[in-house]
Amino acid sequence: MVVGEVSKFERFFRAAAELDVDKDDLKRYHDFLDQKVYDLLVIGQASAKANRRDILEPHDLPITKGLQEIMYVFRDLDREIEVSPILDRLTARPPLDVTLSEETEERLPMVVGGLTMALARAFKVLDPETKNPQTRDWERVERIFELLL
Repeated sequence: MVVGEVSKFERFFRAAAELDVDKDDLKRYHDFLDQKVYDLLVIGQASAKANRRDILEPHDLPITKGLQEIMYVFRDLDREIEVSPILDRLTARPPLDVTLSEETEERLPMVVGGLTMALARAFKVLDPETKNPQTRDWERVERIFELLL
């Protein structure tokens, strides 16, 4: 990530949940995103295959009601900060046995944005006083996401 992108993410986390993140946090964030996007795509692939399709459509992704709602919150905040182009570039797309439809490709930055917003807010749910997430905070939040996604 270049300096301007780091600054946008710092602004995003501050606006999303009043968190101050640093470069170490952004590395953890990137690793978190890679894993969660991979998880979503693997389940989406299974859904597409179960329906005898080689194309992964948006409805194949396991988007919960909560994630869907927070994706809309992200969209509103993104209009201000404009991190979705960066998210699209950063989002790893692991090799799959299916092809992502154009619509799925276009939707991924919103999904990643929703995951990002949910991640930021999860820190505050666990401890409303959190300002600068520490390793222990990251581990707890990651465990929660492992249970849910």
